[in-house]
Amino acid sequence: MHGELINWLIPLIAMLGAGLFAGFAAGIFGIGGGFVVVPALFVVLPLLGGTHEAIAHVAIGTSAATIIVTSIRSLLAHAKRGAVEFEVLKSWAPWIILGDGVGVLLAGHVDGKVLTMIFAVGVFLMSLNFLLPRVGGKVISEEMPSGIVRVGIAGGLGTFSALLGIGGGTIAIMVMTLCGRSIHRAIATASGIGTLIAIPSAIGFALIGFKETGLPWGSLGFVNMPATLAIASMSILTAPLGVAAAHSLPAHLLKRIFGIYLVIIAFVMFRNAISM
Repeated sequence: MHGELINWLIPLIAMLGAGLFAGFAAGIFGIGGGFVVVPALFVVLPLLGGTHEAIAHVAIGTSAATIIVTSIRSLLAHAKRGAVEFEVLKSWAPWIILGDGVGVLLAGHVDGKVLTMIFAVGVFLMSLNFLLPRVGGKVISEEMPSGIVRVGIAGGLGTFSALLGIGGGTIAIMVMTLCGRSIHRAIATASGIGTLIAIPSAIGFALIGFKETGLPWGSLGFVNMPATLAIASMSILTAPLGVAAAHSLPAHLLKRIFGIYLVIIAFVMFRNAISM
């Protein structure tokens, strides 16, 4: 009995901790928290049973489900400060959701090893945004992309984010700052983009994994419900703290620390993919 309790306590503590970290990261960086949640789930989900092959898909799908709560909480907190550009969210939404659907369908036809490798490469590329100086700090346009350019960026953002189980905030922030938006407004609006990506992603992963076997205990398709509830419940608490920090601190040091964290995670996930 004591052994069984320990076996359940360890994954629970890990998931709660991941939720706390993910919520703060979502608030301060405008990301959904997937870069924190997915690696944690690779450690936790095997403790809930299931086959090795299913872990990558369940980790990505569960991350998307947790981002729904995290990003909405961050969006509301930023909106109270008047920093969210809802017009951008409205004009980008159809193309993000379309790209999201493409990403989920692609994920359904990719095995766990390839999906893990995609995540590792994506995390490394995203780390460069935090570790390297912003592209000269330059503004290349005073207007957000429109027409076919917007379709390409928003659709690609949705596809890429769905494959990685992230909220897409990093890419959105880069685009908005290059188009003359302040970092604070970019972070705030990116929280909303995370919501647009996470909802269809979570639904899609639940559907494409619905008839799969060998899933961890408590999974609805490729979404693990116990992990979703544990992580989301904690992220609700810390997302507003991250928002407050984003609006009151320069956050340069935090960006560097987070960038280093992403490089480490990319290495670990790459090693996981090789060993599969």
